Amino acid sequence: SGRLEEKKTLITAAGQGIGRASALAYANEGARVLATDINPESLASLKEESPEIETCLLDITDPQAITNLAKEIGTLDVLFNCAGFVHHGTLLECEESDWEFTFDLNVRSMYRMIRAFLPAMLETGGGSIINMASVASNVRGVPNRFVYGASKAAVIGLTKSVAADFVKQGIRCNAICPGTVRTDLSEHRIDTYAAERGKPKEEVLEDYLLEKEPYHQPMSRFISIEEIAAAAVYLCSSAGAAMRGAAFTVDGGWTAR
Repeated sequence: SGRLEEKKTLITAAGQGIGRASALAYANEGARVLATDINPESLASLKEESPEIETCLLDITDPQAITNLAKEIGTLDVLFNCAGFVHHGTLLECEESDWEFTFDLNVRSMYRMIRAFLPAMLETGGGSIINMASVASNVRGVPNRFVYGASKAAVIGLTKSVAADFVKQGIRCNAICPGTVRTDLSEHRIDTYAAERGKPKEEVLEDYLLEKEPYHQPMSRFISIEEIAAAAVYLCSSAGAAMRGAAFTVDGGWTAR
């Protein structure tokens, strides 16, 4: 048994990174997990690691696919909107296409997922919705994250609005705001910085941990995907029942000063 015993959960972008760690953590806590992703290979790998997890291909930018899935699986206890995209650059480096893609994936997909699954939650007396945001949002302005930060600020606004509208109907809606997490994406970013600066990867990694611009790691280590997954478990467990409309920051002290 576990804290999420028999809770029916759906996680997007569950094939890698935080989504994968959360799927494993939810299953470990006794939840019935439906892991969705656009990548069949990553889902197959997850299924191999944890056979009790159900998997399903889902393109969250396809509204019909979302509608069809909602009809197929019915009600959920937990919806974790984990998918997102990080665009690097300032406003001047953000083309119309970058803006449209980022907001479509990072914000509109959450609107569509919640709109599809919320009615059944309301009918059955409640549920928990968790949205992946970021410290790079209205929480903090981060250099070279213009459209990413704008989209994640929108996610926090969306989260608080849903929480306020449905708080008396048993709906918990919260956002997680991570700092710098050690994922394949951050590994790629370090590799890119190293190549751009002509420095060894180890030296660039040290810059991250020493908080040299633009790295920001006050606690001198990365946040792990498992630490974010633990927050995702808490927010939909009975222990987190009072959390409604929170922008739950897990950032290693980045916003502490």
